Amino acid sequence: MPNLRLFFILILQFPALLMAQGLLDELEATAEPTDTVAEATFKGTRIVNGHSVALWHEGALGFIISHRFGRLNGGAYEFFGLDDANIRLGLEYGITDFLNVGVGRNSFQKTYDGYLKLRLLQQQSGRKTIPVTVVGFSSLAINTLKNAEQDLPFSARVDYTYQLLIARKLSSRLSLQLTPTLVHRNLVERREIPNDLYALGLGGRWKFNSRVSLNAEYFLRLNAETEPLYNDAFALGVDIETGGHVFQLHLTNAQSMIEEGFITETTGDFFSGDIHFGFNISRVFQLK
Repeated sequence: MPNLRLFFILILQFPALLMAQGLLDELEATAEPTDTVAEATFKGTRIVNGHSVALWHEGALGFIISHRFGRLNGGAYEFFGLDDANIRLGLEYGITDFLNVGVGRNSFQKTYDGYLKLRLLQQQSGRKTIPVTVVGFSSLAINTLKNAEQDLPFSARVDYTYQLLIARKLSSRLSLQLTPTLVHRNLVERREIPNDLYALGLGGRWKFNSRVSLNAEYFLRLNAETEPLYNDAFALGVDIETGGHVFQLHLTNAQSMIEEGFITETTGDFFSGDIHFGFNISRVFQLK
């Protein structure tokens, strides 16, 4: 008898439960959607050679050590490129979450460089959908290598690079980036070579797990017919994240570690074996 009474009570309460669930569903349907921002499109501020859309947070100081060794096909005499190394030391600082500044010194052609990086759009979904992250990049490079044949004026040693970094995080594993580029050189080797070189970069990342990813990058020069001695820059790399460090190990045909150098002055052919082993090590310090 008690069980029968309980049964009737449940039957009587069932419509009320359905009504309550219906009201809850209506509230959830009318609730204002929240914005979801795409985070960590790339692990580091570089894909391999070129910049990614990643920026340091406000008050973060990034210290980057970059190495490019000689060509692997140099053989045992050159210790497969390890006898010939170039290094770049760089500091990058987050003025705000969307504005970064950086400086560096590259032993390749004894080049000093500086850059500004500004996020214009952030990929997000929700109330407002933005399909891509867009970052503007502008850099200045000064070649201080002494020229035995002529004393070059300062203006002839300065080059400028302008890029628009356009990236989309397609899934938790896959990110792609397109990088339209303009490099302006104040001094070129011959009159028929244009001072402005246009290029299109394509980069991507496949994330294996929370700490390891495979990266690839290619820069296609669009008006380089008058410069047959140089090749398009290509690179493959692996990113390994360990706490406050990001280790990037890679293979590339480029020896320079700044945009003006690896986009316009890459002499090696990756698929002919002119491959340099290199790495980047990034360490971040939170200053505020």
